[in-house]
Amino acid sequence: MTINNKFNSKQSYDIQFFEEKLSNGLHVILHQEKTNPLVFVSVLYHVGSKDEEPGKSGFAHFFEHLMFEGSKNLKKGDYFKYIASNGGKNNAYTNQDSTCYYEILPSDSLPLALWLESERMLNAKVDKESINIQREVVKEEKKMRLENQPYVTALYETIPYLLFKKHPYRYPIIGFEKDLDQATENDYKKFYKKYYVPNNAVLVIAGDFDMIETRELIKEYFSLIPEGKIDFGTKRIFIKEDPIKEEIISTHVDKNSKVPGIFLSYRLPSISHKDTYVLRIIDHILSSGESSRIIKNIVNIKQKASYAGSFLDLMEDYGIFVIYGLTTPGIDLDNLTKAIDEEIDSLKEKGISQYELEKQINCFERKFISDNYSMVGIASNLIHYYLYYKDTGLINTDIEIYRKITVEDVKRVANKYLNKNNRVRLYNVPEPENNRK
Repeated sequence: MTINNKFNSKQSYDIQFFEEKLSNGLHVILHQEKTNPLVFVSVLYHVGSKDEEPGKSGFAHFFEHLMFEGSKNLKKGDYFKYIASNGGKNNAYTNQDSTCYYEILPSDSLPLALWLESERMLNAKVDKESINIQREVVKEEKKMRLENQPYVTALYETIPYLLFKKHPYRYPIIGFEKDLDQATENDYKKFYKKYYVPNNAVLVIAGDFDMIETRELIKEYFSLIPEGKIDFGTKRIFIKEDPIKEEIISTHVDKNSKVPGIFLSYRLPSISHKDTYVLRIIDHILSSGESSRIIKNIVNIKQKASYAGSFLDLMEDYGIFVIYGLTTPGIDLDNLTKAIDEEIDSLKEKGISQYELEKQINCFERKFISDNYSMVGIASNLIHYYLYYKDTGLINTDIEIYRKITVEDVKRVANKYLNKNNRVRLYNVPEPENNRK
């Protein structure tokens, strides 16, 4: 077990936390914050879309929904009813690497939250009726969030599929409809028994609670749940991608968009790689705020894009950096691509000034403090640093990595990753009017 009580004279906002691992492998992180009589309770399972087998896509996201259906001791709808009737709220999310469930409740309802999460872990209802209900829910969500939105299919299906040839990151988190239709009750039960187990989970509690009492409650509700059969610490398989040796150029016809767009997407290393800190700086330099290079030069001065920017999707095994633009009238996609490449080349050749770098580091320092200001923000960061870095203590020291970044680092990293032979150039074009129904 670990108790973090470090004090750093440079930082008066250090976060104190307690960690321990139960005998069944459940990792527990506790942070006391007695400002308000509330608790944030979260259980994160280290299972996401990358853990799915070919032909069984969408399982992790499906379980995000399915595990609200009820359990051996909870009727359908009881999760929401118990939380709401006790003045709380709850939700869940799934990404490529994990699935997370959480509740925010008055402090005296902490035992309720722990019981609900232990039921989810041990006794979730994985039966034909629940599966059929959630299968239709997921299909409807896919239509609303992906199939009927402009540019979304390009970003979340086409680009990953082109960037990755072997790794499961190439498949969408929500999965393919045919895989959901073909999946059997037994398929889902096997997935549940394999991944939703204590030794593949982390429980985080932040807020107003008694430390000794809470540790006893955790043992009461979770310690008797048997650990899974797989040693996830040693059995996870890293699927290595071959380098991209030349630019991949493709076109996506988008029935939902009316303005053509260009998406330049680069494959990056793991989120835990030190270069990702520099890439976050580069992302901000290119498109954070009106003074950023893409917004200032391409959108406002040259007016070659009506909307443009960049974003990072950093994941456990790899990452994706997307730089994009939507054309203005009279500007074609090749013209816009050339303008964006000029900004990238300028960054690679000339780098940035010390003033620009310090401005960005200050920005990240403000965000660092802000993220650690609220109960929910602290809990989310504790989960993040434990899962992706295996170092929960980074919640207090992460900013020091940014402070050590130099202008030479920015130039080096830009030249290392922002190369045409390491990217997908995707033209997102509207469907011709005569093809639209």
